[in-house]
Amino acid sequence: MADLRLVAVAGVALLAACSGDAPADEASVDEGSLIACAIGSATEFTRNCSVERAVIDGVLTLVINHEDGGFRRLTVMDDGSGVTAADGADQATITVFDGEIEVAIDGDRYLLPATIAGEAASPHAPE
Repeated sequence: MADLRLVAVAGVALLAACSGDAPADEASVDEGSLIACAIGSATEFTRNCSVERAVIDGVLTLVINHEDGGFRRLTVMDDGSGVTAADGADQATITVFDGEIEVAIDGDRYLLPATIAGEAASPHAPE
């Protein structure tokens, strides 16, 4: 369990460091802020969700914007447990694999980069 926490935090920290603070409209989305996602019934991941970060009341929050205008907010936990859903009653589930973490919330899935000891960063990781 501790290994999962460290990996999740490493991935979120990398994503937060690489994400821009620009609004997520078509004209201002930086290719470096895009992550792979599978929204709703989509079975394949596509790299078309953008990520913004904000510090709200001293807590790092990631806003993942969907191509259709929907979004999810994730709170980065400072206790090493990774991320939690900031909105609604749905829980975030984290799965670690292949140098990435998958965050799933109510049928939506997001691939966030993770650095695991001895492995390179994910090819999906924003540069």
